[in-house]
Amino acid sequence: MVALDSLSYAGNEENLADVRSDVAFVQADIGDAEAVSAALREHSPDVVVNFAAESHNSLAVLNPGQFFRTNVLGTQVLLEACRQAGVERFHHVSTCEVYGDMALDDPGSFSESSPYRPRTPYSASKAGGDHAVRCYHETFGLPVTITNCSNNYGPFQYPEKILPLFTVKALAGEKLTLYKSSQNLREWIHVSDHCRAIDLVLRNGRVGETYHVGTGVEASIDQIANVVLDELGLPQDRKMTVPDRPGHDRRYLLDAEKIRAELGWTPQHEFEKSVRETIRWYEANEAWWRPLRERARVVEEAWTSGESK
Repeated sequence: MVALDSLSYAGNEENLADVRSDVAFVQADIGDAEAVSAALREHSPDVVVNFAAESHNSLAVLNPGQFFRTNVLGTQVLLEACRQAGVERFHHVSTCEVYGDMALDDPGSFSESSPYRPRTPYSASKAGGDHAVRCYHETFGLPVTITNCSNNYGPFQYPEKILPLFTVKALAGEKLTLYKSSQNLREWIHVSDHCRAIDLVLRNGRVGETYHVGTGVEASIDQIANVVLDELGLPQDRKMTVPDRPGHDRRYLLDAEKIRAELGWTPQHEFEKSVRETIRWYEANEAWWRPLRERARVVEEAWTSGESK
């Protein structure tokens, strides 16, 4: 197995410590055609899974070009390298956000045939990458599959994402910063359930198909903050409201019937139990997350004024 990572501000090679003997590591950017091609020649993988992405919505507002370079152009470079190397399967990890948002009281959900309506630089860049993947299948016959997932959580998540962000802020004695629209809903999935779904698609999924990986479990940002404070035994007045970012989506919800019916996938992690386990993981691993906080590119309580690092 080979892990290729640029080790950007959110990258951490130490995350491979438990599997280092089984994983070859290549530090490179997926937008670097020469480096990617060299890695493919050296290691000759049968399957490439594209997890690589700039994914922090707030940073995308401050630096949209960085997101289009990685998520669109980088994906195309990786696709071309895989085409030239004769890779047997290219799997692309996408997001629910490419479909835009939906009303909080909408009874429906996004299906694999829903139209793309991205509203932010992040989601637009991911949509562009998705289109590149599909065109490489249709034009060049590259064997591809795509999965769209909802909000991930779990150990080792860089603390700019909402659950670790709230947890480390609480542990550091800081206020939890909630956007003004704190009742906006997100669908949540444990990272292990997400990875099991990808494994199933690689083994049994149909080439050229897209599969939604969703749990149907929704929670607002306010509810996530409440669970964090409750698990850590802290008062609810530790929350602070900040302005919404532009294009702040209200809600995403995926219809995952296809992957359930075709591949038999179901999530195994009960939401609140595994969220609380994740909070306790961060509480027990301060030595892991504290140095990473210094790399943060966005100050959420001030980012609307253009402040960044």
